[in-house]
Amino acid sequence: MVKGDDGAIVRFYHSYLQGEYREDGIFSGPCPFCSKRGLKSGTIIVFLNRESSFFGYFQCLNRCVPSGFPMWFARIASISPSEVPGFDPDLQDSSLIGLRGYPVENINDDIRKYQDRLSPAVVDIFCRAGISASTLKEMEIGFNGRYIVYPRFQEDGNCYSARCEFPDNPEDYFWHGNEQFSREPYNLFNLRDIQRCEQGVLFVCEGERNLLTLKQLGFPGVAVSHYREFENLDPDLFARLRTVYIVPVNSSESALAARTLATGIGFRARILQWEEHSPGNYSLFRLAEDSGKQFRSAVGRLVKNARAFSPFVSPAREFELFLDSLSRERRDDSLRLSSGFTRFDKILGGIHGLNVVGGAPKVGKSTLMIQIASHMANNRVPVLYYDFENGRQKIYQRLFSRLSRLSVAEIKKGRYTEEEKKQYDCARATLKEMLFYLRVINDRKLTPDTMRRHIDFIRQETGSEHMVIVIDSLHKLPFKGITEKKSGIDAWLRQLEAIRDESQVAFLVISELSRTTDGDYFQNPHLGIFKGSGDIEYSADNALVFYPSSLKSKGEGGENKKYLLELIASREHSPGVIAGYRTDYPFWGFVEQPPTCE
Repeated sequence: MVKGDDGAIVRFYHSYLQGEYREDGIFSGPCPFCSKRGLKSGTIIVFLNRESSFFGYFQCLNRCVPSGFPMWFARIASISPSEVPGFDPDLQDSSLIGLRGYPVENINDDIRKYQDRLSPAVVDIFCRAGISASTLKEMEIGFNGRYIVYPRFQEDGNCYSARCEFPDNPEDYFWHGNEQFSREPYNLFNLRDIQRCEQGVLFVCEGERNLLTLKQLGFPGVAVSHYREFENLDPDLFARLRTVYIVPVNSSESALAARTLATGIGFRARILQWEEHSPGNYSLFRLAEDSGKQFRSAVGRLVKNARAFSPFVSPAREFELFLDSLSRERRDDSLRLSSGFTRFDKILGGIHGLNVVGGAPKVGKSTLMIQIASHMANNRVPVLYYDFENGRQKIYQRLFSRLSRLSVAEIKKGRYTEEEKKQYDCARATLKEMLFYLRVINDRKLTPDTMRRHIDFIRQETGSEHMVIVIDSLHKLPFKGITEKKSGIDAWLRQLEAIRDESQVAFLVISELSRTTDGDYFQNPHLGIFKGSGDIEYSADNALVFYPSSLKSKGEGGENKKYLLELIASREHSPGVIAGYRTDYPFWGFVEQPPTCE
């Protein structure tokens, strides 16, 4: 609701329109624009109910002109903007997205050609959600013979790019036209509505189809094609708006991205919240298909229930979260976050937070992590083990060797004494049960969003609050779209921090070390020896180094080799050597000892 200027806006419209009020607070009269566009005179309505969030919004029911708020009305009616309540001369003649010069070439002719190709089968896809052919025409939607074409018209009225989406699989798409205009902010669908809604209200939707359902109802809005674009949008795009309704798809990833955008926009943002019983990935398009003629009232409820966004948790909820956290720590299952190593657990309190473990190549980092991961999984703590080093089969062989007390070579031979057969069968039963909680993942295209989905899946399957994620190793994580490896590593560390806090999970992350000037790794371990990242000292809750206790003990494997695990930096604990570790040869494990195990 507008405060202060609402009376001036009512007087503004009364000055240029004739008509009368309806009982619902809507002003209705003859449209002054239809005849100028060669159309039979239609009806223009203006929302002048002071309790409505769309106060001041006008719409021609013939849709002869795009709808909008008073500033847009003045522009298309050739009224001086100085007569519009709230006029700010400093904002006039300034580009919405800061681009002064547009390319000479555009794809306007292609867009018109694609509009003419809209087939009945394609139109029927939208009709099932109540979107009419006239709305598709108004939004200039086309079809190139195989893909639905969503044009990206810019402030100058021309189209330079379009997103082409396969009708039955929205994930199958490509961009047509000038590549520059497939990136933010030019890739916003229906960008011009931002300007039309100056001093008013706008929807920002995830997905073009979802926006079309709102346009069918006559609401203004823009759309991003994917939730990631919420995070990339410049909040200043919406600086001239009174209220911004953000409409994500019903998923945790979309909700998080919407919160990022809302945080940038500030108190003017409102995120539409899906009802608890709504299916995963539910959207306005699916809601329109399911609700039919009740869709308008369903949208009205969503809008009414949307609250001004705040980045802060309410004090009452914050207190509940604190008590819940205390309760979890008191319960016996918090003890299951033990690493299986007595000194490690005594000094660090088990596996909590983001732990980065550095070591030289072949020093035994993976063996140590596999041992900790299997111990936790055996205690029914879900573990996601992201492996980019050894391969799933090798991890299982080493794990099975330690469980059975048989070497990998003996296991491969398949001939056992009676006692060895008992060990084999016992290990087999243990491993089978353990693998429900231990998931080894070799995804070379892993993204932070995929990791979040993996967390949700295993939580659902195991019903466990606690979880540990092992990454072997930080330097082998995929760096899609990132040219510099250091930038990629730091970006991943920031994502792991976010996932730690959002999902309340613990991390064990293996990191490589940099060689010293003499080509060694092990002299005076410090934060600077972690390879390729300056963010470890800021991101990690605990930074540790695993290294041979003497120069004679270098290399993984072998009998009676000895190592030290040293805490280099920590948010909560004092740095120092945690323990010594002796190889449990040939069973791919370690035995913890006091640090004086030379």
